[in-house]
Amino acid sequence: MTIIGITGTLGAGKGTIVDFLKEKGFVHYSVRGFLLDEIRKRGMPENRDSMVVVANGLRAEHSPSYITDQLYLQALENGKDAIIESIRTPGEIESLREKGNFYLFAVDADAKKRFERIKMRKSETDDIDFQTFLKNEKREMNSDDPNKQNLAKCREMADFVFLNDKGIEDLNKEVGEVLEKIIKE
Repeated sequence: MTIIGITGTLGAGKGTIVDFLKEKGFVHYSVRGFLLDEIRKRGMPENRDSMVVVANGLRAEHSPSYITDQLYLQALENGKDAIIESIRTPGEIESLREKGNFYLFAVDADAKKRFERIKMRKSETDDIDFQTFLKNEKREMNSDDPNKQNLAKCREMADFVFLNDKGIEDLNKEVGEVLEKIIKE
């Protein structure tokens, strides 16, 4: 079983990579989905602030890799190649690497393009202005706390980094080329 983790900035194209890999037979497991389920159980507002509070709380209570470990167990039970989307902490990456046959993809794009993308997708956590978007990103970029988001370090730890400034076809082509390399290994 191959596990591909996906990290990246808000609106960079994580979902586009997920869609491409699903077409190739990978099963999708989402940190965001896991957190939204937990937020709904707690009766909290479905927004980015709630996601951060719940994620950081679960990591502090259990371990820095708790959320992705739970998703990994679901993938292991299924036994098929899997994608774990929205990896946010180095501890999540380290835990998944220990399990073997794991690759981390990071995706990024220009901030204004990413903001335009999130406005178009209109998800429950994306109804924000550009300044809030930038503030949220800054909050998630760096932290010394192992239970909090550190996207900059996650990107540094990635096996493959994609810049998604051109379009879906170009991104899919790049991901396809990397997938071929991984399958040959």
